[in-house]
Amino acid sequence: MDTSDQNRILTRRLQEMQKEQQSISAVNMALSKSLDHSQFGTALQNHFKQVLKHDEIIILNCDKDEKGFKTFYSSFAEKNYQSHILYHPKDDVLSQCLQSAEPIVFDLKNFSNKSNQEISSVLTTKNTGMRIAVGLALPSFHGQESILFLLYKNYLTSENIPERILAAVSTQLAISMRTVQIFRMAGSLKISLEERNNHEQVETKFQKGFNGIIGESAVMQNIYEQISQVAPSQSGVLIYGETGTGKELIAQAIHDLSSSSHKKMIRINCAAIPANLIESELFGHEKGSFTGATEQRKGKFEQANNSTIFLDEIGELPLELQGRLLRVIQEKEVERIGGNKRIKVEVRIIAATNRNLEEEVAAGRFRSDLYYRLNVFPIELPPLRERKEDIPFLANFFLEKHNKKTGKKITGFSQSVLQEMCRNPWPGNIRELENMVQRSIITSKDNIIKEMIFPKIPDLQQENPQEWQIKTLHQIEKEHILKVVEKCNGRISGKQGAAVLLGLPSTTLISKMQKLGIHKQHYFKPKD
Repeated sequence: MDTSDQNRILTRRLQEMQKEQQSISAVNMALSKSLDHSQFGTALQNHFKQVLKHDEIIILNCDKDEKGFKTFYSSFAEKNYQSHILYHPKDDVLSQCLQSAEPIVFDLKNFSNKSNQEISSVLTTKNTGMRIAVGLALPSFHGQESILFLLYKNYLTSENIPERILAAVSTQLAISMRTVQIFRMAGSLKISLEERNNHEQVETKFQKGFNGIIGESAVMQNIYEQISQVAPSQSGVLIYGETGTGKELIAQAIHDLSSSSHKKMIRINCAAIPANLIESELFGHEKGSFTGATEQRKGKFEQANNSTIFLDEIGELPLELQGRLLRVIQEKEVERIGGNKRIKVEVRIIAATNRNLEEEVAAGRFRSDLYYRLNVFPIELPPLRERKEDIPFLANFFLEKHNKKTGKKITGFSQSVLQEMCRNPWPGNIRELENMVQRSIITSKDNIIKEMIFPKIPDLQQENPQEWQIKTLHQIEKEHILKVVEKCNGRISGKQGAAVLLGLPSTTLISKMQKLGIHKQHYFKPKD
């Protein structure tokens, strides 16, 4: 075979691999958007079927509290396939699938009809008109087992099964099933709102939420989609949002829908720990490494090995520790304070901040290289004032939650209070809303909350309109660098130079100044 033939074969293989990868991405993307059973079925029919080329599909699911498998989805649904029938895990077909890491091909001609409780009777040619069934156990989540069956009318062998594609989409398939179940199990709760004067009753329905996250607005549906997309991967996630928007809940949802959900997510708040202790908290220390280190201690990264670490308020991490965190991310190993042993760690990092890290990088308070390492998959949480349609759902959720704690039987809110809540700007976001609901339960003298006193927050922009104006990041960065250079009397490099104060190499600072249009005449004042 000459070189040209080899190149053609290699090119063809690369094209096939590229096409296969595009197919996998399309299927996973479609499945990740499925939030209910109908959307799940549509994704299977419009995308999954196009890639796997099957004729029919059946998916069984067994919850950890159940004694057998039930039909989660079947393309035979219109033919009245019953979803309540229970299939025992020791069924020969199911047992083979559960014990194998690879797809198993069943020739349905070899099956005999047994009792209606056996999955083999569902797959036989008499019931389905199919010739071949391919069974595969999906990844397990939260103790739930699932088995996928692809059915084909024509005969095929294991060599014809696209195993790589099946393996690549199986995790997302299991994740999407979990998402659909969450919405299905959450159901809705009706709260009657009784007005004493006119005895009018209003019913408010609200969902229990997506993995504990309450909200049905379009912006939150987009957040749920992002969570479903990123959860199966091991990619780092950076969550932006004001204080009180629920960043930790988002991190927990991503962890719970990941393959490491069986392990605990390790949390650390970078703003709540003194700067002199946070290094020990993150990376651990050896006995005697500093005053007060009376015993060896594992750091949060070691504790999170093969799991997830949540770094809350990452923007507060001292600059001198940012470099060490970057090395841990790059090298996947930590070294305890006072130790000389490098410990391998495999950790997924989810970070959160209420700061604008781009501005922090521009101001020299946050390392740009660390920022790019963390900002692989950004999720931006909206403030409560931008998702006001969710306020009634959240308020009723907190009402139910704190009713139990106080022993009161508050049934709801008056319409005037609900309207006031929707008009309030909520600078403290969801945390402030919860506190206000709890306070109103305590002070309420009736069985509904008719009054809620909102704290008055001064509007600094209205009081001093001349002191506040919108500036681009380009302007902010340019002004900040100019101020620092002027403070250093025009010195760029050296110990007393602006580059040291900004935490940048002098060459990087000079390059930035050139890009920002900062020239010597802007900061150098000749002597009289």
